[in-house]
Amino acid sequence: MSSSTPWELSGTSALVTGATSGIGKATAMALAEHGARVVVSGRDEVRGEQVVKEIRAAGGQAYFVRAELHDEASARALAARATELVGPIDVLVNNAGIYPFGPTEQTTQQDFDAVYDVNVKVPFFLVAALAPEMAGRGRGAIVNVTTVVAQFGLAGMALYGSSKAALELLTKSWAAEYGPRGVRINAVSPGPTRTEGTEEMGDNLDALAAAAPAGRPACPQEIADSIVFLASQRSSFVHGAILPVDGGRVAV
Repeated sequence: MSSSTPWELSGTSALVTGATSGIGKATAMALAEHGARVVVSGRDEVRGEQVVKEIRAAGGQAYFVRAELHDEASARALAARATELVGPIDVLVNNAGIYPFGPTEQTTQQDFDAVYDVNVKVPFFLVAALAPEMAGRGRGAIVNVTTVVAQFGLAGMALYGSSKAALELLTKSWAAEYGPRGVRINAVSPGPTRTEGTEEMGDNLDALAAAAPAGRPACPQEIADSIVFLASQRSSFVHGAILPVDGGRVAV
């Protein structure tokens, strides 16, 4: 569990997308532990309700909203429903994403559109829906979850990596746009992380992680702790940063 004080997000409301497992789940639980009222969003109702149950059992406040995120309408609908449940959103974590790997020549237009819809379009319109209201109140924090493969080229990662590279540029652009009005927008760039979604990678996950100084995959909590830092006032002078949480991969 996180070592920072449990009251630092007390009274705030947070929305975490892709929060039914992995990094998203760990983030939702960590934000709740620090005092935030958390809206857990995801496609799987059973897993989502289980996350809410775990947060409430630990004394936190959480609500589940099932959402199939793929376009402007679905993003704006989620923003509206989350606001209904917990009031104006103070913290948005754009974590939902899909990450198919494979050769460019085998990528279909359907694959391309699906990745950019979830990884780029949805965060864009969630920010469009929520950042102006944050700016109107003069406060708020948005954390985008990207990936280390947005920083360098890797065979088989062109589609996924480029979508997250777009999100990193959006992070910087939004920081310039909304930062002067009190909204801090940053990103966390994880390296290989052992989650339910990466289990199918098997030994390939360890092979990717072996290229970094840490020499191992991260656990979801290690990424979540960095997200909570960027969501809290402990990072009050951090705007437009892409924080590598990758075991040192971008250093080598």
